[in-house]
Amino acid sequence: MPKTAALLVPLLCAIAFTAGAAASKPPKQRSSKEIIDSAPAGAWYRPDPQNILYMDVNGGRVVIELAPQFAPAHVANIQALARGKFWDGLSVYRSQDNFVVQFGDPDADEAGKAKPYPAPAQQHLPAEFDRPSKGLAFTALPDRDGWAPEVGFSGDFPAARDPKTGRAWMTHCYGTLGAGRSNAPDSSNGAELYVVTGQAPRQLDLNITTVGRVLKGMQYLSAIHRGPDPMGMFDKPEMRVPITAIHLASEVPPEQREAIEVLRSDSPQFAEMIEARRNRQDGWYVHKAGHIDICNIGPVVRGIPQR
Repeated sequence: MPKTAALLVPLLCAIAFTAGAAASKPPKQRSSKEIIDSAPAGAWYRPDPQNILYMDVNGGRVVIELAPQFAPAHVANIQALARGKFWDGLSVYRSQDNFVVQFGDPDADEAGKAKPYPAPAQQHLPAEFDRPSKGLAFTALPDRDGWAPEVGFSGDFPAARDPKTGRAWMTHCYGTLGAGRSNAPDSSNGAELYVVTGQAPRQLDLNITTVGRVLKGMQYLSAIHRGPDPMGMFDKPEMRVPITAIHLASEVPPEQREAIEVLRSDSPQFAEMIEARRNRQDGWYVHKAGHIDICNIGPVVRGIPQR
């Protein structure tokens, strides 16, 4: 064999080996940011203005998405209360550390002081702790959960379901909006609301009516100073945080609405993002968790890009 040919043989073998290794090497996992930034227009949805609340407090605006598929009676009542400007001039009157902030009428239980409900808002509603899972779109997570047989997303809200009972419900995650009640299960009507600001209190699941979630502006609620033990109630009026207004986005001129869209939980990009978070591969992580909690997956919201 000529010397030149002899030299080419190992070189060609090395090239072939390198090409084969490159072909078998798995593609680099994209980061959550890369996945979100490249998600196409079809992976996003624009929330219905009828189901969006704007809560204006000192410092900024909280944008809340209501969930009529889980609590239709409560959501309808909240919409009626917002149209009637019920919360305008009321306050956040509770901030309990690692738990919730609560807002509404602090004098609701005092005869003669309670703010009247505007018509057609109802004073009494049935409890809506859960609903039939049949007919409810549900994108399940494969990860185990300590509170429910299955968890995932329904209508892009974090949710759980039980195949044995055929029931489904929203999960109590950071930013969840719920309707406060007293001891009677049917003692809420949506006038007194709370937002979870601490570690997910999943023990509240199936014990209270959840009506929505915060999409934007959690910093204005989570930064509210904490109230005194044991419940975080602001007994002194000067400690309360005033609410300028709570109104529906549909009542605001289109040009003044928050121009946002939300990543769809049934999109391939959402599934890829969850996997990237479930098994982090960037240089900082030493151990891959191989697991993700439903409440570690918050809504992905962005301003509507110019197209």
